[in-house]
Amino acid sequence: MHPRSVSDLARLYTSKRGRSGSTRPVSKKPPAWLKYTPEEVEGLIAKLAKEGNSPGLIGAILRDKYGVPLVKPVTGKNVTQLARASGQILKVPEDLDYLFRRAQGLRKHLEKNRKDYQNKRALAMAESKIHRLVKYYKAQGKLQPEWEYKPMAASVA
Repeated sequence: MHPRSVSDLARLYTSKRGRSGSTRPVSKKPPAWLKYTPEEVEGLIAKLAKEGNSPGLIGAILRDKYGVPLVKPVTGKNVTQLARASGQILKVPEDLDYLFRRAQGLRKHLEKNRKDYQNKRALAMAESKIHRLVKYYKAQGKLQPEWEYKPMAASVA
């Protein structure tokens, strides 16, 4: 079985069905009630990116605070592209960074609780996902071919 997306990874090792997701708006055009112009939305994204927010968090802030349902129909580009254009670029993709932090937390817990076998399995699963994503991002050109995951250095990255 080959996973189609990161959310499908939940199905690999458990009998669970993964995460549920919200339904996207039907129309690909920006809604008529949206009061922001594309330039204003791009400015908001640049400001939020300079504050150090991740693209996912920027999208959530725009949705919750400013009432922008989706950025791409309004601006023609996604949040990551706009953040990169404003000079704020991530060293590693957001989902990979999240997995680094998760693995680091599991490793820290395992140092104190050596016999926590469920934690050992969770760490093995997290690192398996990391290795799979690194392979994918290298093939896509989002990571350099010589880039390598080092478990202890991941906490610093």
